[in-house]
This record gives sequence, C-alpha cells and structure tokens, in this order.
Amino acid sequence: MFFSFLLNCMFYRSAYGADEHHGNVCFRRWWQSWIDYLIQDLTGATSNGYHHHDFGSKTPRRPGAIDNTDLIDDASFEVSNTEIEIHDNLVEGRDYILVPQQVWEKLHGWYGGGPTLPRKAINTGFSQTDLAIEVYPLRLQLILMSREERTFIRISKKDTVGQLHKRACKVFDLVPAEVCIWDYYGRTKHSLMDSLDKTLDDSNIQMDQDILVEVTTDANGSLDGLVKRNNFFERESTSLITDALKSGLPNENFAANSYASRSYNSSLTPSLYLRSTNGDLDNVHGSSGMSTRGSPLGLTGLLNLGNTCYMNSAIQCLVHTPQFTRYFCEDYHREINRQNPLGNVGELALAFGELLRKLWAPGGRAPVSPRPFKTKLSRFASQFSGYNQHDSQELLAFLLDGLHEDLNRVKHRPYINSGDADGRSDEEVADEYWANHIARNNSIIVDVCQGQYKSTLVCPVCGKVSVTFDPFMYLSLPLQFASTRSVTAVVFSCDGSVPPTPFTVNVPKQGRCRDLLQALGTACSLKNGEKLLIAEIRNHKIYRFIDDPVLQLSTISDDDHLAVYKLPKLEKRVNYIQFVHRHEDLDHGNTNTLTSWKPYGVPLLAQISRNEIVTGLDIHELVHKMLVPMLRNQDFMRLVVQSSVSTRTHSYHTDSSKFQLQLIDDSNTVIEKSNDAIRVPQSSLATVFFINWLKEDLKKIDTHHLEYLPEVFMYGPPAKRTRGEALSLYACLDAFLREEPLVPEDMWYCPRCKEQRQASKKLDLWRLPEVLVIHLKRFSFSRSTKQKLETFVNFPIHDLDLTNYIANKKSSERQIYELYAVSNHYGNMASGHYTAHIKLVDENRWYNFDDSHVASIDEDEVKTAAAYVLFYRRVREQDRARGTSNGSHLYAKRSHGYSHR
Repeated sequence: MFFSFLLNCMFYRSAYGADEHHGNVCFRRWWQSWIDYLIQDLTGATSNGYHHHDFGSKTPRRPGAIDNTDLIDDASFEVSNTEIEIHDNLVEGRDYILVPQQVWEKLHGWYGGGPTLPRKAINTGFSQTDLAIEVYPLRLQLILMSREERTFIRISKKDTVGQLHKRACKVFDLVPAEVCIWDYYGRTKHSLMDSLDKTLDDSNIQMDQDILVEVTTDANGSLDGLVKRNNFFERESTSLITDALKSGLPNENFAANSYASRSYNSSLTPSLYLRSTNGDLDNVHGSSGMSTRGSPLGLTGLLNLGNTCYMNSAIQCLVHTPQFTRYFCEDYHREINRQNPLGNVGELALAFGELLRKLWAPGGRAPVSPRPFKTKLSRFASQFSGYNQHDSQELLAFLLDGLHEDLNRVKHRPYINSGDADGRSDEEVADEYWANHIARNNSIIVDVCQGQYKSTLVCPVCGKVSVTFDPFMYLSLPLQFASTRSVTAVVFSCDGSVPPTPFTVNVPKQGRCRDLLQALGTACSLKNGEKLLIAEIRNHKIYRFIDDPVLQLSTISDDDHLAVYKLPKLEKRVNYIQFVHRHEDLDHGNTNTLTSWKPYGVPLLAQISRNEIVTGLDIHELVHKMLVPMLRNQDFMRLVVQSSVSTRTHSYHTDSSKFQLQLIDDSNTVIEKSNDAIRVPQSSLATVFFINWLKEDLKKIDTHHLEYLPEVFMYGPPAKRTRGEALSLYACLDAFLREEPLVPEDMWYCPRCKEQRQASKKLDLWRLPEVLVIHLKRFSFSRSTKQKLETFVNFPIHDLDLTNYIANKKSSERQIYELYAVSNHYGNMASGHYTAHIKLVDENRWYNFDDSHVASIDEDEVKTAAAYVLFYRRVREQDRARGTSNGSHLYAKRSHGYSHR
C-alpha cells in the first residue's frame, strides 16, 4: 500500500538511501489537500476528524497538479531548477513540507506540476546520522575586483573552501592556480581563504555575504593591481569603491546585502576596506573611522543564521545585563574553570565573552554574526545543533548554567551534607544552606542571578513537616489558560452602502466557523435578510470559502488574509462571481508594447441566482454599486447627482467610473455594457471576471480599500489587543507560591511513615537575587495537544515590589525591582519569531532588538502579550531617593558580597 510507504518515508525517513540524501520542497497547502484526499479515500474522514457525510461537509476532491509557484521568488526566477529562488521568509510546516525523494517522485509522476525544488541533506552534528535538509544553501556574491564583475551563487555551507574556489574560477573563467579568494564580509577583508579542506560553515561564512576573488600576476603571488603599504593592501585602481565614497552613500551595486549597506560610513577609506590580513574583527570597530561620539554603545544587532532568533533574543537580554557587561569586558579569563567536569572546558564562557565584547565594541552598528558562539553551543548542547527553531527560555537556562560551571571559582567541590533544622530558626538554617551552596557554587552567575526558595512539605498522613532552602536561577510562573484568540478580517458590503471596514473580534480558541460568523455579524451590525461569507484571499483571488459552520478555527492560520462579504440572503441557489482587479503593467514604459495586466488588490464578490438571465449591463451595475463607496469624494458626489437624474443605462456610464470588464472563459470574452445576455460559466468556487484598470481610472478610487488586507493576527505591538484577558504579574506569582498537593508522578518519601506520600508543597521566596529573571509559562503541553497561551500579563516596568513576598521577615530592606529587558515570542507553536526589548540603563531609553535590526521604541510599547521572559534588576532605596539610574556605576565594583545577601 502506498499509504504505508508514505508513513514509512515521512515519519521514519527510510526513504533516504545510504548514498542519496535528498528531499524536495512542496507547497504545504497542496500537500494538505492531498493528505485530506488520501485520508478521505482510505477512511471516509477528513484530516479534521469529520466524516464527509457529517454536517454537510464537502468531500475532498482529487488535487490538481502540484503547484509550488507561491514559494518562488518571482524577482529571481530562472529557467534552470538549480537557479530557482524561493522566498526568504518561508517556514517549514506553515509554508512548505519537506518530502523525501521517493515520495516526491511518486507524487510528481501521478500529478505532474512543479517546479521541482530539490534540496540535499547535510550533516548538522558530530554524528554521521545527524542529517537535515538544507532548504536555504548559502547565497554568496562573488566579486572579481579586477574586472569589476560580480555574480550570485548558491552553495552548501558544508561545501569546502576548495569547492568554492573551484566555483569562482568556473564562473569567471579563471585559471585556478592564479586565483585566491577572501572572506569579504561587510566589504572588509577578514581572512584569506586558503584552507581548502575547511567547510564554509567552519570558516564562518554567512548568508548573503561577499567573497572577494583576486588574480595573481606573477610567480611570486603578487596580487594584480595591489601594493603592500604599512601592512595594508591598497589598490591602485579603486574606482568601484571610490565611486561609492564620492556620493557619501553606499553603492547599491556594490553592497551585497542590507547589512553591508547599513554598516557603511563615508569616512572609510579604500585602504580600510582592503585591510591587512593580520588584523582581526575586533580591530575593525576601533579602526574603521566610524564616529561614536554622542551615540550610545550596545546598539548592535545579531545576524539570524537561520531560525536563530530565539538565541539572538536571549543573548541580547544577557549581554545588556549591567553586571555581565562589566564582568566580561574586564579580565574574566582568570576565573575560567577548565578542570570542572560539569563545565565546557571554559569554551562556552570564552565564546560568550567574545560575542559580548563585539556587541559592546565602539564603532559602527553593523550586525555581528554569532556563528562562532553557535558552533560552541551546538558542540556542548546537541539539542541546539542545526537551525531549527527552539525556545529562548530553554537556551537561557542552559546558558546560565553552562556559564556558571565554566566560571565556577570553586576548583574542588567539597562534599557537604546539610543537616536537619532540629528546632533551629529558619534564618539560621537558610544561611547554612546558602553557605553550603556557595562552598560548591561560586561564580558571577551565582552572584547576580541566583536566589533562594523556602520549600515546605507536609505529609497528609502523619503531619511530618520538612523544610529545605534551595537555590533558584529564575522563576517560572504559570498563566491562566487563554480561551480565546483574536481574528482580524475586512468586511466588504456588496450593496455599496459602506466602504470596506476591518474588524478584530475575539472567538473561542477551540471554536468553529459559526463562532467567527456570529462575532463578525455582531461587529458589523448584520441585519435580517443578510449573510456573511468568509473567504481566504491569496494572490489577489479567492482561494477558498470558509463556509462550513463546524469547521475548526484552528485551520485558519495567524498569517492568513480574510475578506468577509456581506450579501443579501436569497432563497434560490446562487452562483458567485469574483471581480479580480488588474492594473496596467507596461513593459518599461514602451508604448509600442501591448499592455499587460497584473492582478491587484482584494477581489469583490457578487451573487446571482442560478439559471437567471444576466446581461452585460447587469454585471456592470453590480460592480459600480460595490465601487461607489470607494470613489473619491468629488467623483462620488457627481455619480450620486447623475444617478438621480439619469436613466438606468446612463447613470452607470460616467467618465468618473470608466473601466473594462473581461470574462474569463474559453474565448476571453469582453463584457460590453449592453442588454445582450451573457453566459456565466459554472465554477466550483466563484466565476472570475477581471476589472482592468487604466492608470487614470485607478486614481479615481481610494486604493487603500483595495490594498489593505491585514493578517488574521498581526505580530508585534498589535498583540496588545488581547488585553481583555489581562493578568497581573502579582497574580501569576501568587499562583506560583500557592500551596498545592504534589502530582502522583512526583510523590514524596515521608521519613516518618517510611512510604511515598502525596504531600502538600508550599514555596516561599527567602532570598532574592540582584537580577531577577521571570519566565512566563506560555507554552502548554499535554499528551494530545500543545498550544501557546496568548494571555496578556500586566507586568510593572517600574517598582516591582516583592517585599511582602519574602518569607524572611527579619530582612528590613525593601525588595524593589525595575524592568530592563524582555524576550518576546510572536506567533504560535508551529511558527513564531523572537525579539528582545532592551533598556539601556544609563541612557534611560528602550530599544527593540529584532535580529540585525535595532530601533528605538517608547516605554509604553514594551508591554505586549508577546512577553515571554522578563529581566528585572534590583533598585536600592538610596538610588531611588537620588533618582539615579542604578546603571553602570553600580556594577563597576564587582563584589563577591552578593553571595551573602
């Protein structure tokens, strides 16, 4: 059976042969339609779990030809499959599915279509079995300086420098023995790439960077056109560079990517672009000539290496922790513990320290590549190898623990057995536990981030009480379940009464289509005799109607685009007509070229009774009526006046609304404004008419109504819309500290009963750290489901007061904290994106760090429903009284006294 073969291939990957590791990219929607068809054919049920005879559900049809065109980047489409470019922002599972080679060959043989998008598997770890399909091979720009030529190529990051050298020689038709290549990232010579067996991954070559190709001219290897002066190679002919310098702006043809353009500065000289090979990257910031006067440090982004936004978000929060900034910018090497068997031979701390220094180095704000750090991270934590999306909090937990072990000042841990309380006070016992902990764990991480719980267990049978005092690195607070989700859609009134209007409504997260219809009907004041028809819009056409009342809303993705059409209810069966807008697409303005038409905007929708005789004039009237509210004011008033005094025919024949309709059928019939009957072809979805707009006619309508169709859920600040479900951070903390019985899987052994008991457990905060990290548990898992909680948590930015939560009542100091960093997660479980909101403490300004992009934001933009991990720093009473920022001056003097709070 092919079904069993499919399962074997897709889930056990046995389709990958020993000598052939290939896969193919397949458009997810086509794949899903085929899976529905296959399951229906085998079981009689759809992938949603409904039988085709239930609730009038439609039986899935056999899918048509495979269509991958939506994945293709039209701007770079080439004829050869090896040159076909796909969009850069595609996400596996949301936009495409990776199909094993044997499965693809079967499907392509049955259904045809394409284009075929083959991809190879590469090794992502230390084991030969750690394989992953490389969906996005490196895209590099090769620059041959002597000819001022450049070209883009695709090459695997696991290919070697020698293979890249060979490709460069073939592209430019050069003699290999006379060619050398340079790592030319950011238009700066970093290193000569002469280790031919080294992979591009190990050479830290980045996506979209430049590779400089140079040709030698003599047997001694002198570079053509280069002379060595003062340890710099300077080119005698630098027209390509100097042309860019003259304008004071980056040369668009020269900049390979936006990062290079963003890092450009007119004060750079050609000799600095062609810098010495014996320099290093750290010196670039200091010697580049970029002025930092009046510009704060620490505003440097991180390149996304491929789904590494989770890592970038966590790193930015840590490197902007003032105590860590000071520590790693000083001589932290003396505290590296290379002998710790629980550590990483100090390599993780060294990699993090070097990355932090680059992010805080004076100079320009060109994004920094975290690839060296990522390589070390993957080596010591295989769960983070490869380029799949991960959890920023899980990375943060590993990183803090790993840094602690690498920087533990205790070289030989003593064995310590903490004694029972034996009637001693909590204060005495807590100090003993803490002293024992410090005797084995003493690092900058403990100094800054670790606090202490009081944990109380009570046996439900004998009443035995056990009290322990345990360290913690962060607090993981539970959230209330978010039972609703917000959906945004634009409602089009098909009677022309009002312009298109967007609405955002809250619906049950596990609801059905009827719930969305009811919420939208209330929002748009639906009248008796009217109905709503929801459509998903793709490529400016209606892709599908969402009209099954029991369809689960989980089938609507956050990045879908919905149009809702308000139509009159008709007793008779109807046919739908969608009017797809097209505008002129002249070939470079050549008037001798025939006009071509390009789809545009959001289609309009009308309905007609089946078997009804329809004339061309009827079709024109339908369109005119729907366009009236979109006409600009002057044209609208003229149309109203003319309509009141003209006959039916002439009222819709004004210059202000002149356009042409084209019916799509076998003959591409043009619909004239006449009383002649026309044939409307039957369609399983909606018959398509084109509205061809001339440029001058398009100016007469407010195109905003046609162009703007928001996503179902907009990522970023719009997440504030869920504030109707706001939850206080204090309420989350109360729930975390509430006394609860242990779960059956985590029973406690009662020393008095000598049996496992389901004891009650109560946590209290006893000792708080200088930096308090709070994890909001947004991701919920069970045996059958996994989901993200979109609950908005109202967390304080200033004056988080935890004084009353401290169980140590003899502590007289107030526990006040201020927010300085947030790791955000936008999206859902299947696909999402991480960013960081960071406050530069000494500048007292907030910034949004979105991978390589850094932008200033207002403080009121910091609170969103995307907040995932919160970073608070302690504020002392004397600093609050003085109104000081408690910034770098506080951590300038690092003291181990943190350990004795």
